[in-house]
Amino acid sequence: MSKSPQGKRLNQRRQFLKTTAAVSAAASTPYYFSTPKTLAQESKSKNDRVAMGVIGCGGMAGGNMNAAKDWVDVVAVCDVDSGRRAAANQKWSGGKATESAEYRELLDRKDIDAVHIATPDHWHTKPLIEAMLAGKDVYCEKPLTLTIDEGKLIRKVQKETGRVVQVGTQQRSTFPLFVKAMAMVNEGRVGKIQHVQAAIGGAPSSPAIPAVDPPADLDWDRWLGPAPMTDYRYSDGGKKGGRGNTNCHYEFRWWYEYSGGKLTDWGAHHVDICNWALKLNGQTAGPLSIGGSAKHPVEFKDGYPAENDRYNTATAFQFEVKYPGGTQMTIRNDTDNGVLITGDKGRIFVNRRKLTGAPVEQLADNPLPDDAIAKVYKNMPMERNERSQHWANFLYCARERKDPISDVHTHMQMLNVCHLAGISARFGRELKWDDTNEQIVGDDQANAFLARPYRSGYEIEMG
Repeated sequence: MSKSPQGKRLNQRRQFLKTTAAVSAAASTPYYFSTPKTLAQESKSKNDRVAMGVIGCGGMAGGNMNAAKDWVDVVAVCDVDSGRRAAANQKWSGGKATESAEYRELLDRKDIDAVHIATPDHWHTKPLIEAMLAGKDVYCEKPLTLTIDEGKLIRKVQKETGRVVQVGTQQRSTFPLFVKAMAMVNEGRVGKIQHVQAAIGGAPSSPAIPAVDPPADLDWDRWLGPAPMTDYRYSDGGKKGGRGNTNCHYEFRWWYEYSGGKLTDWGAHHVDICNWALKLNGQTAGPLSIGGSAKHPVEFKDGYPAENDRYNTATAFQFEVKYPGGTQMTIRNDTDNGVLITGDKGRIFVNRRKLTGAPVEQLADNPLPDDAIAKVYKNMPMERNERSQHWANFLYCARERKDPISDVHTHMQMLNVCHLAGISARFGRELKWDDTNEQIVGDDQANAFLARPYRSGYEIEMG
């Protein structure tokens, strides 16, 4: 007698657990371990693979599904752009996945093992929380939230459900650059950290963008979702062959309605590395204050842009974040993209291309201990390719029920800093921060920006 579909799925799940058990056994081996290759060799059988549902079918999802293709089968795709989801279905599953504009249909399926969320930023929190409540492990793109209060709710639900959530800050899986830099910090090679700097580049501005009819393939109301109803805007911006200017695909990053601009886009990467270094160096407390300067392409009144027809996030900025004990963090746009860590024994600079500084040169005569990388990577197996490794780490942690290398709690610790920088930018003043209660001190106007109302019909479903 043939097995029922449910029985086949349970058998596939058991096979997946057996596959990742091999990775678990390798966790005690030296820090360099070819996780993806091993998993790929053992997941050639269809029954060994993970059934994946994807919410959001743009460029980030495409890169991630390519990175995870050795281990996952995409069985469902969801996007409010029918052209995108059809193209993704063909590319990722040969047209065999189910397609939908409603992600709840995906979450309700019992045969889906895990979910990938790669929507625009304002659509991260709601499906992530509902996916955890539906019993799904999730790989969600960064930043997880638009507000600090959303982060509080995500952390609460993750603790209550015990779901494994990997945040797409794949720099945390980059060896030999970022992880090696963290190992150097952990081994005391820069000494006591005095200052960290996240240089994240500036953001674009735009001319006035006209309101036009949305593309026929796009459900604009659903794309806006929790955000306020507004016109769809687009112009080619004189960019032949480019994306043009819009408040939709990709360019949503430059609108506070849907994102935090560069502060939560690249900031979610480099501020994360700065925060990781501070935690490894014993700076467990959060910031005391944040202030600085920012330039916006439009005027602001009471924290809101006075014009609604052009990009409005900060194009240039420099913020100083002060911590207990005198440690400081700088977030800026105007110098070499990367992270600079300064301690009382030296300083190192790291980005996606290089790791430099006197402590790095000294490794030739005084190399790191064999277990240095493993210690900062939570003693989990690791591989060189950052995006594939980040996915391998997610699947490994789903098997072992462990916190992944980029968990929601450390993510929100650093993202609070990015959000506070954005609020400071919008009001043009320094903010005092109560890290214990996660409140801005003595500034009711700025404190109101810790949360945003959800548009009616798009509230988070907690039941």
